[in-house]
Amino acid sequence: MSTSTLIPPAPTPARPAHRDGNVLRWLAAHTSSLVGDSVYYMALAWAAARSGSAGQAGLVLAVGAVPRALLMLGGGVVADRFGPRRVVIGSDAARSLIILGMAAVLLFTGPHLWLLIVLALVFGAVDAVLLPALGALPPRITGPGELARVQGLKGLSARIANITGAPLGGLAVALGGTAATFAVAGGLFAVSTVLLVRVRIARLDGDGQRAKEPALRELADGLRYIRRHRTLAPLMIVIAVGELGFAAPLNIGLTLLAKERAWGAAGMGWIVAAFGAGAGAASLLLSVRGRVPRAGLVLPVSLLGGTTAIAGLAFAPSVAWAAVAGVCIGLLAGLSGALCGALTQTATEPAYLGRVTAVASLFTMGVAPLGYPLAGAAIGLWGTTPVFLASAGVCAAGALTGLASAQLRRAELPR
Repeated sequence: MSTSTLIPPAPTPARPAHRDGNVLRWLAAHTSSLVGDSVYYMALAWAAARSGSAGQAGLVLAVGAVPRALLMLGGGVVADRFGPRRVVIGSDAARSLIILGMAAVLLFTGPHLWLLIVLALVFGAVDAVLLPALGALPPRITGPGELARVQGLKGLSARIANITGAPLGGLAVALGGTAATFAVAGGLFAVSTVLLVRVRIARLDGDGQRAKEPALRELADGLRYIRRHRTLAPLMIVIAVGELGFAAPLNIGLTLLAKERAWGAAGMGWIVAAFGAGAGAASLLLSVRGRVPRAGLVLPVSLLGGTTAIAGLAFAPSVAWAAVAGVCIGLLAGLSGALCGALTQTATEPAYLGRVTAVASLFTMGVAPLGYPLAGAAIGLWGTTPVFLASAGVCAAGALTGLASAQLRRAELPR
């Protein structure tokens, strides 16, 4: 097998992914990057709150999503054209330099609002290039039969980042202020870059064999590829609709639910922790088991189960019952989300992985957050119960779309 790097290509692993040193190096890099993200957003939020009003702070946090959404599809073209290894390493290194540069600037000036807005815009633009390339990496670092296990490991990595990132950012703010917190985030991105350089990346069949075309034509080609693909087309609809249903209640909705029912911050914390425990259990299950039989059928069924749990959360009479619903939502959403990732990487031809991942990432990280203000306004008008039920209905539509597709129902993960 040929390779485009000086590092030997990743062979088909003789051991499961969780015992493969190459995969574990990638996982360590991914975890360091995710913790860096948490610390970065902590630093940005703290700096924005100090330099402006609450509304201005919200603007700073939201503005980074704009270039991410606008440029995400173009990021998929970049990943497919130049190869995910170059793009991931270059993007991670750029994030490190940008954030360390901001830390240096803050040693000499205050966290002015305009400066934070520029930082958020630039960081969001780099993310738009990074995220599609990240999704194209797993099939190039492990064998096809290990992709579900890799998705489980990614889920565990996200749980670790959620647990450690915020406390680390808070400690950095308390001990060294905003500049030190940005420096910690930049350092974590640098560690991720160094680890990624040592990850062996294999070339897959078809890599580098297509003629380079204008970027817009490559993008249109990728969208046509998804539309004509009998598995990917319904799978992208499931991802898009399911994420729209899950995103609002699990973000803005939980906060307003706890407020409406006088459960307080502690009650909301228990529900969020329960959701994290369920999602962690799903990730651990996939990490250990490595494969789910009849994955194409399990995906919409688990999404439908999560839909039922969201509807149950709307009627939870106490924090305890809401936490039970949170565990179920986390478990089933974590399982369906991991299967979406594994099936996407399995069904997609290597030459299109960046663009297909970009479309999926656009739905999950670009379009879905746009529903937060609408959900907040709807809860203000009608309360949490009808909004949670509406969200459950949206999720159910996504699940039924998956069940209606015979090709998706029959989709299997490689052994």
